[in-house]
Amino acid sequence: MTKEFFRSRRAKVLAVSFAAAAFAVTGGAALKSHARAEAYRNIVNNTYQHAFAELTTAVAEMDAALQKSAYATSQPLLAQLCTELFGRAMSAQMAIGELPYGNVELAQTASFAAKVGDYAAALSKSTAAGDGTTEEEKENLRALAAASGQLSQMLQDLQADIHGGTITLEDLEQAEVRLAQTQEGGETAGSTFQNMEADFPEVPTLIYDGPFSEHLSTQQQPKALEGLEEVTQEEAREAAAAFMGLKPEIFTAVSTGEGAIPYWSFSAVVDGGEVYIEVSRQGGRVTELMNARPVGEATLTAEEGVEAARAFLAAQGYEDMEPTYHISQDNILTVNFAARQGETLCYPDLIKAAVALDSGSIVGFEAEGYLMNHTQRAMEPPAVSEETARAVLDPDLECLSHQLALIPTAGKYEVLCHEFKCQLEDGRHYIVYVNAQTGSEEKILILIEDESGTLTI
Repeated sequence: MTKEFFRSRRAKVLAVSFAAAAFAVTGGAALKSHARAEAYRNIVNNTYQHAFAELTTAVAEMDAALQKSAYATSQPLLAQLCTELFGRAMSAQMAIGELPYGNVELAQTASFAAKVGDYAAALSKSTAAGDGTTEEEKENLRALAAASGQLSQMLQDLQADIHGGTITLEDLEQAEVRLAQTQEGGETAGSTFQNMEADFPEVPTLIYDGPFSEHLSTQQQPKALEGLEEVTQEEAREAAAAFMGLKPEIFTAVSTGEGAIPYWSFSAVVDGGEVYIEVSRQGGRVTELMNARPVGEATLTAEEGVEAARAFLAAQGYEDMEPTYHISQDNILTVNFAARQGETLCYPDLIKAAVALDSGSIVGFEAEGYLMNHTQRAMEPPAVSEETARAVLDPDLECLSHQLALIPTAGKYEVLCHEFKCQLEDGRHYIVYVNAQTGSEEKILILIEDESGTLTI
């Protein structure tokens, strides 16, 4: 046999060996990757099961706190139970957020937990103020307890089925596939969550000082538009053009919308940017403006921008508007204005105006707060003097200024307060609101101030 034969044979053996080695390496990597994926899947499934267990526990504890609070007669005990109730409701919401599409398919459960938590916070506040508990509030607590008891039992039954292997929780990928099929019109079985929510217990109607109160959706109407006539789409187009000092024919109708203030909307191309504007169908007032034109280098200071915004509002008929806070981003200054009635600043009557600092033109406007709340109010004089209210302030706070202010509550009610702007030794600023009728602290805000402007938290 020749050398060439042996060389050829050795080459084949090496090739087969390398191929086998490569296959072994690839196969090993695939096995390792599969094992890693399986381990990850187990971790995710365990996380979902843990989250569901946390939800079941939180709702059970929420149910227990509700049952106790419904029959508590001691104000300190009720305040303690409301605090506990709020914490359990927050735990339930956090657990829902960890489940795949929990906030979509557990929407009623999430909404119930949010309502219970907020209602508990409102009761805790009124209890701390010494207002006591009304019979209506007691009935609400009993009705919430009945609903939470049913929900808790449903969750416990589901958890037992999960532990028994009768049902399994979907992972994120499975939920995505099922939801995509549903959106495409396919017939798919509902998830465990959907089946549970179909039998969700009846929840009582709550009317209280909070964001979930029924009065917010059934009673609130735009006060500044009361008595004004409906406008046609063409009249709304003319109002949009007049607001911007432009010709009506450049505006194109976009849509009509509902909501708190039904509107006509229009768009136009102005100065190289698209303008979008909404006009209320009642009264023909501009509710919102967004101008996307490019903004160049700033030529105006923040103070000049504030004055440009004030002048624009006055030209549109918004008199007695006081600038409160402003912030500058990308050479656009956004200024918050509140209406002033006599000596009182009315924060619910809010207008936001955005000024382009390259020219002083208005590139943004939002007036829903003003249109919903502005009216001539019959205000009672403060029962608590400025001096008495000032004595409530913490001694470490130096008072810099004072004014009367009307502030909104969580339930869109209004409270007349003494507003004190204060400062600590290190220069940090706070706003303290003292109720002008009761003399108790109503709210404290922290001012976040930097070169771009001022925000409150």
